[in-house]
Amino acid sequence: MNSSVLPCLVVMLVQLWPCSPCMQNSSAENTALPPVGRVKRSWLGEPLFATEEQISPDPVYIGQLKSDLDKQDGSLEYILTGEGAGSFFFMDEYNGTIYLTQKLDREKKPFYTLKAQAINRSTQLPVEPDLEFIIKVRDVNDNEPQFLDGPYVATVPEMSPEGTSVTQVTATDADDPSYGNSARLLYSLVQGQPYFSVEPKTGVIRMASQMDRETKEQYLVIIQAKDMVGQPGAFSATATVTINLSDINDNPPKFQQRLYYMSVSEDAPVGTTVGKVFAEDSDIGDNAAMDYFIEADSSDVFNIITNNETQEGIILLKKRVDYESKKRYSIQVKAVNRYIDERFLKEEPFEDTTIVKINVEDADEPPVFTLESYVMEIVEGAMSGALVGVVTARDPDDANSPVRYSIVHSTHIKRVFRINEHNGAIITTEPLDREIASWHNITVTATETRNPEKISEANVYVQVLDVNDNAPEFSKNYETFVCENAVSGQLIQSISAVDQDDSAEGHHFYFSLAQEDANSSHFTVKDNQDNTAGIFTGKSGFRRQEQFFFYLPILIQDNGTPPLTSTNTLTVTVCDCDTEVNTFYCRYGAFMYSLGLSTEALVALLACILIFLVFFLAIVTVRQQQKKKPPFPEKMEEFRENIVSYDDEGGGEEDTEAFDISALRTRTVIRTHKPRKKVASEIQSLYRQSLQAGPDSAIFRQFISEKLEEANTDPSVPPYDSLQTYAFEGTGSLAGSLSSLGSNTSDMDQSYDYLADWGPHFKQLAGMYSSQRTVGD
Repeated sequence: MNSSVLPCLVVMLVQLWPCSPCMQNSSAENTALPPVGRVKRSWLGEPLFATEEQISPDPVYIGQLKSDLDKQDGSLEYILTGEGAGSFFFMDEYNGTIYLTQKLDREKKPFYTLKAQAINRSTQLPVEPDLEFIIKVRDVNDNEPQFLDGPYVATVPEMSPEGTSVTQVTATDADDPSYGNSARLLYSLVQGQPYFSVEPKTGVIRMASQMDRETKEQYLVIIQAKDMVGQPGAFSATATVTINLSDINDNPPKFQQRLYYMSVSEDAPVGTTVGKVFAEDSDIGDNAAMDYFIEADSSDVFNIITNNETQEGIILLKKRVDYESKKRYSIQVKAVNRYIDERFLKEEPFEDTTIVKINVEDADEPPVFTLESYVMEIVEGAMSGALVGVVTARDPDDANSPVRYSIVHSTHIKRVFRINEHNGAIITTEPLDREIASWHNITVTATETRNPEKISEANVYVQVLDVNDNAPEFSKNYETFVCENAVSGQLIQSISAVDQDDSAEGHHFYFSLAQEDANSSHFTVKDNQDNTAGIFTGKSGFRRQEQFFFYLPILIQDNGTPPLTSTNTLTVTVCDCDTEVNTFYCRYGAFMYSLGLSTEALVALLACILIFLVFFLAIVTVRQQQKKKPPFPEKMEEFRENIVSYDDEGGGEEDTEAFDISALRTRTVIRTHKPRKKVASEIQSLYRQSLQAGPDSAIFRQFISEKLEEANTDPSVPPYDSLQTYAFEGTGSLAGSLSSLGSNTSDMDQSYDYLADWGPHFKQLAGMYSSQRTVGD
């Protein structure tokens, strides 16, 4: 035996697997190993296979490993390790026979990797190299097919040709597809004939015939998948496929009726719905969309539109109908599919027609004017009552009711026309002036006498024709100046004219000096023949001291029939200037000249006006200050009489004896207190007398003494270090005193009606103290 080749152990199975490559070792590596034999490749006994699901009460023989060094004396021991060793697989340690002890499942584990050893029992050393081998589990048909993607839903257009692919179904089988027929599937149609078919090997479902969606739009197809190529004992599974037929435009529209009857009133306005027609279409969606049309000669009276939601044709009134003119209409309506499938055009046209008969119903209509609007003319200046024109209206109904005419007057427009209510003649109520209004717009109504609710209106436009009744005049007010040093023939003013009249040939004006001034040598007028004229000086040198103004009467004549002439005065002011006209100084000089004042007199007049304004403002300021004074000064005096002030330096919050007002009042100071009412009455009497005498009189001094006595004898008054002040109002007031000192003891006893006689300055006070108001409220 070649020492460089190590023998291999062979697994003997039904399907021979290649052994692991023999290990190539150097001579140095093999010196430590005992002698080994060559691998023996013979089977011992009939071979058995390791098949899944195979099980028996006794272990199942798989194969045998045997070394050629085995002398069958029990000196060698065979050992099995690896996947499933000891559980699924068992090896006889004496002869190397391998057994299957448990049931295998290829779908869980299709093969096992094991390792076998042969060792000497005495030395426990291997006599063969380790052998790694695989035990493959052979498949059996133990799994059913499954449709993992179901349920299936497919859509195919209706009328699709035979053989059109609809969809594909696919089933899976967990068995081994590379061994036997366990995973080879065969598809068949359980339900769905004769409309559909299925390819046995691919599961593709196809159309078996043309189908119409309008007959049936959904089909339920059942597909079966069998393994083992459909052989007896094979497993099977089914899948349900819902097949929907999608719509195509293979049906034309069809009217439900071949003849429609409708009616419309003659007073119906344009746009009124007359009726509806409907054409059915078995298709759906856009394939059922259609448009309606009106054919023949009635398209100018009626119109039809399509309701896209209901697919109805709506007939509308396009033009007003008249019962007296035409009582019946017959129109032809056509319905056409909006979207056409050209594949079906050869079979029949995708349209349909119907007849619609429309009756016109009679209605009581308002009167109808012969014209929608009237244009009339009248010459301006025509006398009141002049005929302008005639309007005419009639009742269109068979009754032919009489008509009454009237003018719709606006409250803010002057009524210059009236109408004859019986014959519609329009006449003027006063002469018309084109220059005030060249057009008059009036509204005339016609009312049925039998039914006043039926009223019609017509507009009448009256044009006032022009006559030459206005003379031309200056186009503006001219301000003309001439210098003292002007030379003869100098242009000082260009003039133009306007005319309120309307000239058909265009205005043309003629300018000239009036006859009374034609021989004047001061100025001349030159007609430019273009409706303008120039004013020129007729001499050299002017003197303001001799004549400040010149008044030129200028004649202007128009080209009317008959022509009219007017005299317009142009004022020329002489100015003191050297080379050009200074209009400001000219106006100033003209103004002074017109007033007859010199410059010095004007300055004095302005100074007087300024002084007057200053004096007036001073008076206004003084009166405003007087209005700001208190309305009751006597009340303020009464407040001043009660002001008491004294100084005392206290000892703080804890000093309760710092100031004792009773200690200041000795027995000699305290006097008998008189009744206050009597004292007050006497004081008031003295006060009124003092107002007439003044502060230096004895009466006033007595009043002060009495007030002092009252203060000294009244225990409620402040101590000695207090100060009381009294103010003297003065004399000379026309109203007298309003002080409370001069009032009665009770305000209820005093009458103030005399305040109303003092003038507007005491109006507010009179309102407060009048006899009609309770004093003190």
